[in-house]
Amino acid sequence: QVQLVESGGGLVQPGGSLRLSCAASTSIASGYFMGWYRQAPGKERELVANTTPGGIPNYADSVKGRFTISRDNAKNTISLQMNSLKPEDTAVYYCHAERWRLAKKYDYWGQGTQVTVSS
Repeated sequence: QVQLVESGGGLVQPGGSLRLSCAASTSIASGYFMGWYRQAPGKERELVANTTPGGIPNYADSVKGRFTISRDNAKNTISLQMNSLKPEDTAVYYCHAERWRLAKKYDYWGQGTQVTVSS
């Protein structure tokens, strides 16, 4: 079982920045796709950004140019730098880890961290 622990959420004004971090209890270098999802009240959970084991990023259109995902395989951590935040970015943000082994998908979730963008 992989444990994921997020940190860094909080309240920020529109246009501000926040950095989320996620620490994994396993070696993420061993084939883990890592990413961030978010869920706003009354909405489905959606992908924000993810990264391949080799570090290639992928972003939702709504955050391209504003958010940057990074991973440190040596420290088993990923981060999400969020700039130019908008009220519509308000949500609970979840760290996610995914790996395929023998044609079976294994995925894990953190407990979530609240991000609120409001003046």
